Amino acid sequence: MMLRKTIPIIIFLSFLFSIGFLFSCAHKSSPDKLHIFLLIGQSNMAGRAQIEAQDSTALQRVYLLNDKDKWEIAKNPLNKYSTIRKKLSMQRLGPGYSFAQKMSRVFPQWKIGLVVNARGGTGILQWQKGTQFYNEAVRRTKIAIRSGKLEAILWHQGENDESRAASYLPKLQQMINDLRTDFGCDSLPFIAGQVGTFRQSGADMNKTIAQLPGIVPFTDYVSSEGLTDLGDKTHFNSASQRIFGERYAEKVVGFLK
Repeated sequence: MMLRKTIPIIIFLSFLFSIGFLFSCAHKSSPDKLHIFLLIGQSNMAGRAQIEAQDSTALQRVYLLNDKDKWEIAKNPLNKYSTIRKKLSMQRLGPGYSFAQKMSRVFPQWKIGLVVNARGGTGILQWQKGTQFYNEAVRRTKIAIRSGKLEAILWHQGENDESRAASYLPKLQQMINDLRTDFGCDSLPFIAGQVGTFRQSGADMNKTIAQLPGIVPFTDYVSSEGLTDLGDKTHFNSASQRIFGERYAEKVVGFLK
């Protein structure tokens, strides 16, 4: 009689253990309480620099939103899951990798989430509210923030608009305002990176980008001073992308601290 009563209890306990195990596995594969960053723009944000040995390891405590809108351990190329990118072979090293590394060093208790959704060769008008690029950035980020908090937006774009630098800032300001409205945060930090100083036509654009903090609250810009290119007068090389990413992190830390 005692044996008959014991067997159902054992089965029930085994069932509870199995459910707990499954829940534990699901929890491990779906990190929560993430500190999330949205990285958007054109080719220098997507990354065109060579991924070298020091850029090849998976990042600790850093997660990347993949093409299934799920989190996985972040590893280069970070723009591989962009829903608007060019072909995969073009996605290489951008500033996001060293940015995440530095943020992890400054905030060792954090788990970081990256939403990287850039596309090379795009202009500011293609990033206005209602366009595919804007909509996808918002859609994916809203999925991401179910797992945590959106801390800042990193933006690098401008090479495609250098001849229209005088009219660039109002369009950028509108995009920032729209993003903040869609994410429900008027004080969401927005960091814009300057184009390479090696670009002969980039001086006016860099002056324009440098005006952003004086016009739009809770914004800043990252200087490209001293950074070098791949030899194409357009894209930052690997060493410069690492420096650029750290400069982005320094600006973000300034807001968060």
